[in-house]
Amino acid sequence: MRLFAAVLPPDEVCRELGAAVDALHELPGADGLRWTGRAGWHFTLAFYGEVDDELLPELSARLERAARRTGPFPLAVRGGGQFGHGRALWAGAEGDLATLRLLAERAEAAARRAGLPMGEHRRYKPHLTLARSRDAVDVRACVEALDAFASRPWTVEDLTLVRSNLPTSGVAGEQPRYEAVARWPLGGAG
Repeated sequence: MRLFAAVLPPDEVCRELGAAVDALHELPGADGLRWTGRAGWHFTLAFYGEVDDELLPELSARLERAARRTGPFPLAVRGGGQFGHGRALWAGAEGDLATLRLLAERAEAAARRAGLPMGEHRRYKPHLTLARSRDAVDVRACVEALDAFASRPWTVEDLTLVRSNLPTSGVAGEQPRYEAVARWPLGGAG
């Protein structure tokens, strides 16, 4: 299974962000982007790639422990930016980013301890991908428009293990499908 650990924003936050993203579609450069579906919006904490079934129980146990050791924390979607000269347009985060980064570090460490090869460690940059492009695209107008966006804050209460089902139809514009495989409450609550 192709898996990653994530924080999922609540539906009302996705609706607010969706209204802002709809307006971005009219801006210069927007037609050169492949927009992500709202159902797949998330803050990736750690990307695991293909995970063998026999490693899943150990990974799950370690993620549960990571969630239990991390208390709930406030978060909001705020602003935006880009990676790779417009190859990825994203919304940012504000709130308790120190705890969000700690949870990301724990999700990565859980995978390493479970025996998953994680490659080199990179500093965590919280972002929610809104659009991608294979080529460089000038998305400055989109980034500037996102500067004014701030969602309502919410309390992150769980860590989610998500399965990514890549498109298989070959139809242009088909989106990956994401499904929650497991969810663990933060701080052991719930």
